[in-house]
Amino acid sequence: MSEHSTNHVISSVEALRAHYGTPTTIARDKVIAQLDKHSCRFIKHSPFLILSSVGPSGNMDASPRGDRAGFVQVRDSHTIMIPDRLGNKRVDSLQNIVTNPGVGLLFLVPGVNETLRVNGTAQISTDPSLLECFKVRDRLPVSVIVVTVSEVFLHCAKALVRSALWDSSLHIDRSDFPTMGQMLSDQISGLDAIETERHVQDSMRNRLY
Repeated sequence: MSEHSTNHVISSVEALRAHYGTPTTIARDKVIAQLDKHSCRFIKHSPFLILSSVGPSGNMDASPRGDRAGFVQVRDSHTIMIPDRLGNKRVDSLQNIVTNPGVGLLFLVPGVNETLRVNGTAQISTDPSLLECFKVRDRLPVSVIVVTVSEVFLHCAKALVRSALWDSSLHIDRSDFPTMGQMLSDQISGLDAIETERHVQDSMRNRLY
C-alpha cells in the first residue's frame, strides 16, 4: 500500500463537512435521550456488545462482552446494567471507567443487520444485592457496570450487509486459523504454544462464570 499524501488529510470539522456533506434529516434526528421500547427489545435479544472507553491520558479500549441474550438488564429508561464476569484481571475498561466514566456501547443481535448504539456514563458496583441479580450457575459476577444513558440510536445495516457477518457459508474453518496458544507464543517470548493453549482451553471450561 502506498503512503498517502499529507496534502489530502482532513484536519478540521469544516473540511470534513465539505467533503462528506450534511446528514439526512433521519440520520440527524434519530438520536434519542432515553431507552424506548425498540431499544429495550434490542438489548433484550442481544447476546453480545462492544464496550468502548477512554482513559485519563487518552488511551482507548474496546472490549467485547457476551452471554446469553438478555444478560444486559434494563433497570429503567435511563439505566442499563452489565455483569462483569471472570476474566484475565487486566480490567482495562474498568480502569478507564474509574477515571473517565464516559462509555459507548454497540449492541448486536445475531441475524439482525442493524445495530444499537448507546452512549452514557458508567459506574462499577459491587453491591451484593445487585450481583445476585446476575447469578449464573450459582456464581456471581465480579462487579456490575451500571450505565446512565444519555444517547440512544439505531445504526443502519450497511456495515453488516457489506461484511455478510451472519452468513455462515463465508465463515472460515477454525482449524485453518492459528490457536490462541499459537498466536500468544509467537507474540510473547518464552511461551510454549501447546501448554499455553491447554491453559486457554482449561480457562474456557472452568472459568466461564
